[in-house]
Amino acid sequence: MGRVKCVMNYVKYLLAALMLLCLSGAAAGQDKARMAAHQQRLTELLGRVASAPTDNERYLASEEAVDALRDALDEPGSERWRWTLPLSASVLTSPDGRLRLFTWAVVRDNGEFECFGAVQFFNERTGAYEHEVLHDKSEDIMNREESLLSADNWLGAIYQDIIQTTAGDRTYYTLLGWNGVDNLTDRRIIEPVLMRAGVPQFGAPVFRRERNLRRVVLEYRGDAAVQMAYDEQTVEVVTRERVKEKGRYRTVEHRKEHKEKVIIFDEVTPQIEGMEGLFQYYVPSGLELGYAWVDGKWELRYGTQGRLQDKKLNKSFAPLPKAAPSYEYK
Repeated sequence: MGRVKCVMNYVKYLLAALMLLCLSGAAAGQDKARMAAHQQRLTELLGRVASAPTDNERYLASEEAVDALRDALDEPGSERWRWTLPLSASVLTSPDGRLRLFTWAVVRDNGEFECFGAVQFFNERTGAYEHEVLHDKSEDIMNREESLLSADNWLGAIYQDIIQTTAGDRTYYTLLGWNGVDNLTDRRIIEPVLMRAGVPQFGAPVFRRERNLRRVVLEYRGDAAVQMAYDEQTVEVVTRERVKEKGRYRTVEHRKEHKEKVIIFDEVTPQIEGMEGLFQYYVPSGLELGYAWVDGKWELRYGTQGRLQDKKLNKSFAPLPKAAPSYEYK
């Protein structure tokens, strides 16, 4: 009799476990369906942001896209959803899964850009994932390379890569971004992000020997091809030494090549002497610079030459045109 009772209890246990498994699977299926619906809605709105015929329609679509994204990020488990967005927008997730950024831009009829988006992050103080809407205040930020910024006071960009590094017990996230600005100039940005009081702070003093520098901002002529990427490169490091020969000093160059992960970018300088600060005249100088993560800092490497080995510098990303398309959105 005791054996029969044990068998019956075991059967009841199995049935209960199967029921819980079925309920869990059904709930997961519902969560997936809800997230898929959010993604479809957001994709439709971002398509309208990129192609609607007037400024008002593009801005309205962008505002609706922000609201749709907030609704999606309010869903439990949204941090695990694998997003697929149109190429005119960007979604990046850090390797540790604790930081995710959504960014896109509205291009006005006059060619000016305004960026939008949101940041989702794990708040260690609350032990939960949270999110904040990004507010582009680019035109109000005076000291762009030195300012500590937040989601409410953001130097707008469409982010193309996220680099995770550590120093001691701190984790840093470095973003590579682009902004079309206006008909005269474009902008590329190296933006370090550090979690402070549980929320992301944009800008950090992690550039060696440049104490006041909290981000790198390159602004240049809009039709200039300025490259920026983080990749393993064959880097040529050039050092110079003064040597004395036959009573005279001369400079000897030493060149050494090695592979390392670096942020490679083009130096930009005024094309015409005396045009310093007028960024519509800035073009690549022909010199490539590099930042390598060394002992908790981004160390600037002068005289580096990246060997790309048939790799595109930028990730899959379609920059928006400087003027809105003339065809009608349907």
